[in-house]
Amino acid sequence: MLITHDTRCALDTVVDLVNTAPEDEATPEGLPDTAALEEFVRNHEISDVGILSEFDLSAVRRIRGRFAAVFAEADPRAAARQINELVAAAGTTPRLTDHDGYDWHVHYFAPGASVADHLAADCGMALAFFVVAGEQERLRRCEAPDCRRAFVDLSRNRSRRYCDSRTCGNRLHVAAYRARRKEAAG
Repeated sequence: MLITHDTRCALDTVVDLVNTAPEDEATPEGLPDTAALEEFVRNHEISDVGILSEFDLSAVRRIRGRFAAVFAEADPRAAARQINELVAAAGTTPRLTDHDGYDWHVHYFAPGASVADHLAADCGMALAFFVVAGEQERLRRCEAPDCRRAFVDLSRNRSRRYCDSRTCGNRLHVAAYRARRKEAAG
C-alpha cells in the first residue's frame, strides 16, 4: 500500500489524537485545555488554523471519540460509515497545495475550516484509504493488557501487536521470560 507523506502525517496525527483520550478515570486528559490543543496543533504542524477556543477544544474532543470508534470497529462497512459521516460533516473540499516546503499534496479540509473539521477531513481521508485498500485491520489497539493505545500497523506482514515494541512489547516479553524461568526452576 502506497502511503504518501501527507497521508502518513495525517495517520500520525489521528493516532496521537486518539491517544490523548483518557483510558479510564485514573488517566489524565491529554487535551485538558486550549493551550494543550495549541501545542498539539503546533507539534503536528497543522496548517491554516486560527486562534483556538474552548469551542474548538470541545469539537476536537468529540471527533477524537469518533476516530477512536473507527479504531475499535472490526466491520469495514461500519468503519466506512463512521468515516463517511466524519468527512461529510467536515465539508470536505479536496484541493492541491504545496505549502511550507512540501511538494504538491492534497488537503481535504475547506479553506478557513475549524481545527476539528480540518482533522476530520484530512485524518478521515487517511483512514478511508486503509478501508478502501482492504487494510482496515492495520488500525489497531495495543495488545498489552495495561495499554490500549491506538497505532497503525505498517509492518510488511501485518504482525505488529504493540504500540511500541520497546515499552509494551519488551515489558511483556520480559514478563513471559521470567515466568518461564520461574516455572523451570520449579
